Amino acid sequence: MPSLLLAVTLLWPLGLALRNVLRLVMEQGALGRPGPRPALLDYWWITAPVPALLLALWPQEAVLLMDGWLLGGQWKLDDSGRPWLLFSALLWGLAGLYARGYLVAEQQAAESGDGDAFRRLLSFALLWPLTLAGNLLLIVAEDIPSFYLGFALMTFAAYGLVVHAGNRDAHLGGRAYLIMAVFGEGLILGGLLWSAGTAQVLTLTELRAGIATAEQGAWMATLLWLGFGVKAGVIGLHVWLPLAHPVAPTPASAVLSGVMVKAGLVGWISTLPLGAVGLESLGRVVIVLGLAGALGAALYGVIQRHPKAVLAYSSVSQMGMITTLVGVGMVSPPLWPGLLVAITLFAAHHGLTKGALFLGVGISEHPPRLPGWLVWLLLLLPALSLAGAMTSGLATKWTFKELLYDAGHGGLVTWLSVAAVGTTLLMSRALWRQWQERGSYRIPLHSPMPLAWLACILAASSVPLWVPLAGRHPNWPPLAEWPGLLWPVSLGLVVAALMLLAALRSERKWRRAQRLLPGDLWWWYAWLASRLLRLLSDLAEEGERRGSLLRGRLQAWEERATVAISELPRFERSFRRLAVPLMVGVAVVLLVGLWLG
Repeated sequence: MPSLLLAVTLLWPLGLALRNVLRLVMEQGALGRPGPRPALLDYWWITAPVPALLLALWPQEAVLLMDGWLLGGQWKLDDSGRPWLLFSALLWGLAGLYARGYLVAEQQAAESGDGDAFRRLLSFALLWPLTLAGNLLLIVAEDIPSFYLGFALMTFAAYGLVVHAGNRDAHLGGRAYLIMAVFGEGLILGGLLWSAGTAQVLTLTELRAGIATAEQGAWMATLLWLGFGVKAGVIGLHVWLPLAHPVAPTPASAVLSGVMVKAGLVGWISTLPLGAVGLESLGRVVIVLGLAGALGAALYGVIQRHPKAVLAYSSVSQMGMITTLVGVGMVSPPLWPGLLVAITLFAAHHGLTKGALFLGVGISEHPPRLPGWLVWLLLLLPALSLAGAMTSGLATKWTFKELLYDAGHGGLVTWLSVAAVGTTLLMSRALWRQWQERGSYRIPLHSPMPLAWLACILAASSVPLWVPLAGRHPNWPPLAEWPGLLWPVSLGLVVAALMLLAALRSERKWRRAQRLLPGDLWWWYAWLASRLLRLLSDLAEEGERRGSLLRGRLQAWEERATVAISELPRFERSFRRLAVPLMVGVAVVLLVGLWLG
């Protein structure tokens, strides 16, 4: 039964992706036929992650072996992968329900015969379950080909979700996403082929062991870390996040930040020999880059105007904290088992909390029929949780801080606390921008958007109570530790209030700071690429000019050589007339030489 459920988990989303196409053909005879269209985002479409949820809740381990699949498929779900599948499938399900309400106007336009709306909605309806299928496959895959197939399917199918709106900003975000995705895929593929070919293995477990014992294992690990770091938003490779999130539909932004960036983290855990010696040098670099991302993203994100751009930089900052914990596991291998539990809890907490925050952006634009103070109190709850002030955020913060304190990494805890101040500033900025852009049109409470949002808040707040952490449960901090855990939030709120007062007093300077576009380093990369392309173009033109000069000289030499060759018959006739005297002269010279000798 678990093996069958494992197969259904991946086949069900694929079947739903094809269902709409087959239904259109059956109901209308052709895809291009004008007139009313059927509903694409119906309740069957929402059920795409349901088998994955059932599998994650199934108490037994699931294993599926397929000799005829690629080079031999091995899919499995054990206690270590169960929490990743559970919170991922849960957020996908809630975001899918939210999407049905979020895109209701577009769906009504498509049903009434609007061809452009129908094409956009059909693309969304097909690519959403395909992206989900890739995400689920990389979580349950044990063989390397299946793992890479799932990662690539998720990556490239999600491009269609980013460019859904079809406007200029959407194509800019999609271009940044696609360029960085191709760059990351190249690094991942190179790292997998190098390490798997060296070790002659086909499974991820054997791959980790092979990298740990390989002579060039540290370089293999570096290549894989960078490749998956694109998806995880490592500083310098993060530039697609603040460009793609604001333009994607809100439910797509929720799964992009809540689940898909965690695919990079899953890639690190699945392929790198974390807990083994040999990665200490890489680990120190990872810690530095993680802290740089946690702090730098907060500083740059707090001046952004779009709420989803602020939340995107918050994702970069939070993933920087998780990256730092991964680096600690490389530097101190004995700490890795405990760190893995803390990272898993952190990932589940961040995934669902960030999903609730992104879904809340749409709620602030179209609030439900609730008292205004209650709506904004509910919007505030996940923000405080992400900052580590309450519920799952407080438990997560205490879980990894307790571990780091016991291991003697008190200085690192201080830096992570400073990053938590930045998180508080980002949450304050995001809520302030949502307040400024709030809408007045209220929707019924039983609509899909409010229901999905409320369920996501509830799930995010109670993560430590239901997420399976290999039989372990996080400890809630004792009251004596609360001041040390809450001071970053308190300081962040004070700094946010001071920044607001300063902005109100010198509004012109604040507006000038807000001119810094989201994407930060992307624009420098684009400028550098344009300069490089121009340099290559100038070199090509110079080469063409020099080639033309050389061709001209060669042509002139060829013409002179042709003239010289054409004169040879005349010299030949003269030579024939002088041949006899010349032979006599040569003979005389020879005779004189012999006589003298």
